Amino acid sequence: MPHTDAHHAYWDDTQLSALIDALVARGWYVGERFIDSDLCRELRDELHMLHQRQALQEAGIGRGDERTLRRDIRGDAIHWLDRESLAQRRYLALMNELQQQINVALYLGLFEFEAHFAHYPPGAFYRKHYDSFRGRANRVVSTVLYLNADWPADGGGEMALFDEYETEREVSRIRPEAGTFACFLSDRIPHEVLPTRLPRTSIAGWFRRNASLGGVVDPAH
Repeated sequence: MPHTDAHHAYWDDTQLSALIDALVARGWYVGERFIDSDLCRELRDELHMLHQRQALQEAGIGRGDERTLRRDIRGDAIHWLDRESLAQRRYLALMNELQQQINVALYLGLFEFEAHFAHYPPGAFYRKHYDSFRGRANRVVSTVLYLNADWPADGGGEMALFDEYETEREVSRIRPEAGTFACFLSDRIPHEVLPTRLPRTSIAGWFRRNASLGGVVDPAH
């Protein structure tokens, strides 16, 4: 599994190879116990604190002037990672290392990583969608780290991934257990979050290309 300390982050070669091979072969990867359990607990505690302080923002759909709140489509609340805690910095260091390794292996030109905490209250879901659109893809690889300890089999809240070409065919259903890490090609793999029975916590992230236009880095689209 990945190893971290305050100054260094690196990945197990076997897991890294499996992740890269899966992205090439099918466009998605899921690894259980991929992130250290202590780091997951620290991130979960931070998200719980943000929730208690009412510091989470209802998530919308669309970007820029097109952003709207649609609880019939998406029911989570979020807080963007801002490097304010050691746990965030440790996780972002891991993602920076992963970004470099993916670029070396796949020449994707990933430019940066953005991520937010996500809290789904009981009953919440996120309808099937893509994280980016072909021809307008600044988000290239999507990631999800789950933070929920001892998630029960009947807890709901799984993420369903669908085939790139047969988009009604489910290819994986991911239980949101702490330490499980999923990644997939943002503009090719449709996915959805099924209704959860319990409060569900995660970190959603995206490796991005620099889609600068007219001197503005990654303008809203």
